[in-house]
Amino acid sequence: MKADYHVHTEFSDDSEYQMEQVVRDSIVMGLDEICFTDHVDYGVKNDWDDGEKIRYREGIPGEPENMPILNVNYPLYYKTYQKMKTQYGDKITLKLGMEFGMQVHTIEQYEKLYAKYPFDFIILSVHEVEDKEFWTQDFQRDRTQQEYNERYYEELLYLVQNYHNYSVLGHMDLITRYDKAGTYSFEKLKPIFTEILKTVIADGKGIEVNTSSHRYGLSDLTPSRDILKLYRELGGTIITIGSDSHKPEHLGTFIDETKQELKTLGFKEFCTFDKMKPIYHQL
Repeated sequence: MKADYHVHTEFSDDSEYQMEQVVRDSIVMGLDEICFTDHVDYGVKNDWDDGEKIRYREGIPGEPENMPILNVNYPLYYKTYQKMKTQYGDKITLKLGMEFGMQVHTIEQYEKLYAKYPFDFIILSVHEVEDKEFWTQDFQRDRTQQEYNERYYEELLYLVQNYHNYSVLGHMDLITRYDKAGTYSFEKLKPIFTEILKTVIADGKGIEVNTSSHRYGLSDLTPSRDILKLYRELGGTIITIGSDSHKPEHLGTFIDETKQELKTLGFKEFCTFDKMKPIYHQL
């Protein structure tokens, strides 16, 4: 079983990868299953139909000069997904998901969105705190390395304690990707890591291994091997593997290598999802 459980399409504001092309490419490369997980980031992005003036950001290399800052067009997303299932369902298993880029003040909005569609899988991610982005350094600015790391994980802990309609935590230590001061001490953060992971496990949820760590040139996995070992030691078993793909060259990458890493760390299984329930597969 080879599955990619973190896949973005043209319905994410940072991707132009057409959903149908994602499906075709997945079939060609021999993937058995994929889950679409397009971005929703309440607090910093407009909904496509909210009547507000559309905002734009400057495109990064490979993108148009100006990129609209929008969440998913939900009805069209669902309609297109259904069309793909009908057209390609005999060749590949397709699952409906989203990546919820949550903040503590946006929980109510996600509760309403979750209730509208028959999701198979939800990634709970923290992409910004206090409506401040990490990749721009707005969140880290005027904070010490200790302060912004601790504040990030405090946000994540509050979310897992107060929001329950999700499947796994996405790229749990995402702040590391944008930490210009280097990797902050695992031991100093271990108490809050432990509290977060115990909460996740008690709630019947899991974590993902996000293979984008390779293309970002990080020195460790995402989340780190130390976090993954702690999760296993605490009794965690629900793990998904996702490329976080936004382009054809990202799709399905480093999945086999990640399975080997998980075996080395003592895990025996990984998961796919159906109707928000984990399905276990041998690594």
